[in-house]
Amino acid sequence: MKSGSAPDFPRFKPGDVVRVRKAYPLGHIRTPFYIRGHSGVIERICGTFGNPEELAQQRSGEPKQPLYRVRFQQKDVWPGYKGNPGDVLEVEIFQHWLE
Repeated sequence: MKSGSAPDFPRFKPGDVVRVRKAYPLGHIRTPFYIRGHSGVIERICGTFGNPEELAQQRSGEPKQPLYRVRFQQKDVWPGYKGNPGDVLEVEIFQHWLE
């Protein structure tokens, strides 16, 4: 596939606001349950790796997926959060989970 059309091409860049898909598929999922449906900001692109959901099923993991570190405000993730309003949570999330 041409660059830009394959799933392994990063669609997001640092500073972009993204939302984590609110989905609950069966199987080995690397996206934490508690972060699904929340919005955050891309902090960095970590690289491109085999899709762990496919690798867990003994498949090739292809096409590879970009992995991002996404920063969330803790007060937006945890209802009633009483910590410092500037506290953040950073989670590494594969591209196919981001909108």
